[in-house]
Amino acid sequence: MVYFNYGLRSIRGEALMICYHCRTEVTIQDYISRTDECAKCSSDIHCCMNCDNYDQYAHNKCREPHAEWVTDREKANFCDFFVPNRLKASAATESPSRGARSAFDNLFKK
Repeated sequence: MVYFNYGLRSIRGEALMICYHCRTEVTIQDYISRTDECAKCSSDIHCCMNCDNYDQYAHNKCREPHAEWVTDREKANFCDFFVPNRLKASAATESPSRGARSAFDNLFKK
C-alpha cells in the first residue's frame, strides 16, 4: 500500500501523476496498489517508470540506494520505495528534442 503523502499536486484529496506510457494525468485516491492500471492505456501504475526515484543514469536505475534490482521496469513490482512521479502534463507531453530544436531555431532568428 502506497499512500500519496509525497507533496504531489493534489485536488480535493486526490493526487495527480503522469502515466509514463500514454502521458495522461492519472488521479490517485488514497493509495496505489500493485495491481492499479492506467485508465487510458492499461499499463501498470506501480512500476519503476512511474516512480519519482527512477533515474536511468543512477546505479540500479534508482535514486534510492536500498532498492533491489528490478528486471522489468515497465511492469508492476513490490518496491517499498515507490513514489509517484511529480511530472506536469504540459512538461510530460513536450519532448526534449522539440524544446531543444525550438531553442536552436530561436538562436538564429533575426
